[in-house]
Amino acid sequence: MLTVEMQRLGLRPGDWVLDLGCGEGRHCHGVHLEDGVNVVGLDMDEPSLAKARAGVAELPKPARPGACSFLKGDAYRLPFADGTFDVVICSEVLEHLDDYGAALKEITRVLKPGGLFAPTVPRAWPEAICWKLAPGEGGYADQPGGHVRIFQEDSLRREIGGLGYRFLGQHYAHGLHSPYWWLKCAFWDRQDDHPLIKTYHRFLVWDLMARPPLTRALEAVAAPLMGKSVAFYFRKAAA
Repeated sequence: MLTVEMQRLGLRPGDWVLDLGCGEGRHCHGVHLEDGVNVVGLDMDEPSLAKARAGVAELPKPARPGACSFLKGDAYRLPFADGTFDVVICSEVLEHLDDYGAALKEITRVLKPGGLFAPTVPRAWPEAICWKLAPGEGGYADQPGGHVRIFQEDSLRREIGGLGYRFLGQHYAHGLHSPYWWLKCAFWDRQDDHPLIKTYHRFLVWDLMARPPLTRALEAVAAPLMGKSVAFYFRKAAA
C-alpha cells in the first residue's frame, strides 16, 4: 500500500533512495522492484525492520536488483554523509516527531543537490475528525509514538520550500481508508472487536490483495475528496 507514487520519483538505475521511518518497508519494497535502484530503509523499531527485511524475500526479482538494506537509526542524526541520496522518502513520519524541523534539516543534508524529497503526512481535516472522535487521555492522539500535530498543507509547503526546495506537486491517497479510521476512533474502546471495524478491515484487505476495478474506481474518486494522506514532491536546489 504505497502512498508515494513511484512514477513521480524519476528513479534511474544506480540511484540511491532513503526511506526515512520505513516501518515494515512498504516503500522500500516498492523501490526495490525498480530496475537497478538501491534503497536503504531506516527506522527505530526493530520488529518493524525485521518484517521489512523478511518481506524482501517475497518480492518478485527485478531484472537488475539493486541493493536493499535496513538500518536502525535516528531521524535527528542520520548516519550518512552529506549528499548521499538521490531521493528521500519520508512517509507518515513527520507528524510523530517532536522536532520535525530538525529531521527536515537532516534530510536536506543527506539529499544530493538537485535530489527529490517526497514527504507524506495525514491530511488535516480527516485527521482532525480522528482527534475529535477519540479525544483525551488514551485517545487517538495520546498513544506511545503517536501523532503530536496536524499539519496544514500550505504551511508545510512553505516551511520545506524555505529550506531550499522547489515544490513540484502533490496528491491525496487512501480515500477508502479514512472511514476505517473514523470507525476505529468512534468505537475507540472496542476497535479490536467491533463488527463494523472488522468488516471494513476485511474489505480493505480484499481491496489491497485483489485490486478489483470497482474499488480502484472508488479510490480514484475518494482520494481527492477524503484521502487520509497527502503526498508532496520537492526538488532540492542544485549546487
